[in-house]
Formats: sequence, structure tokens, C-alpha cells
Amino acid sequence: MPQLLTVRVKRPDGRPIRIWVPVLPVALVFSPVMLLAALAAAVACLIYRVDVMRALGTGWRIVSALPGTRLDIEYDRTAVLVTIR
Repeated sequence: MPQLLTVRVKRPDGRPIRIWVPVLPVALVFSPVMLLAALAAAVACLIYRVDVMRALGTGWRIVSALPGTRLDIEYDRTAVLVTIR
């Protein structure tokens, strides 16, 4: 499971903004919402006749594979770098 999300925004004036977000406390705060989302996903799986356990297992594998991911976005003179550790 990812532990830290780092966001760096390079503004047009050259001064960067860095934000470090610990994943576990955020996940604990949003756990009721994530539980409702998992239930909604399970209902959607039943409606579309997809194996619920396989779909939730695949989602967990995707979340577990996130550490080491880098996302770079540049537009005009603004750049955003997101790193998941």
C-alpha cells in the first residue's frame, strides 16, 4: 500500500509548492466513503454480472502496485509532479 504522496507544483514565477500527504491517515478519515464506494462497486458488479471478489481483488492489486509511480503534467509554464511512495 502506498505510504506517501508527494505533490510538487512549479508555478510560472518559478517558485515551487511542495505538499506531502501521508496516505494512511487520509485513508482512515475517508474510510466510511471508501466503504460506500466498495459497496457501490459490488452492486455494479452484480448488475453487470462480474465476479465481485475478482473485481475487488484486482482493485486491491492496482492500489498495491502504485508505489513508485510518477505522474508529470506540464502545461504552458506550469508543471505538476506527483510521486507515490
